[in-house]
Amino acid sequence: MALYTQETEKYLKKTSTTILSGVNWDTVHPIGSIVPVSGIYRCEGCGDEITSNKGTEFPPQNTHQHPGSAKTIGWRLIVETQTKG
Repeated sequence: MALYTQETEKYLKKTSTTILSGVNWDTVHPIGSIVPVSGIYRCEGCGDEITSNKGTEFPPQNTHQHPGSAKTIGWRLIVETQTKG
């Protein structure tokens, strides 16, 4: 779970999916696919979180593993970061 403090809460803004064009918060992205927007993504299988930049690839299978488990690796956007460029 992404954490924040009372001091950093002022930098967060709650939004709805209708405001952000092209961002689908319900999409689960497979390993190795291209990151659509920069942000924090959570693995649907184990709950680990990563930061990823738009245009890069999500971690491959050999980087993020669930040893001895049949859990599926898939990345869901939980925090979109504001970046320029």
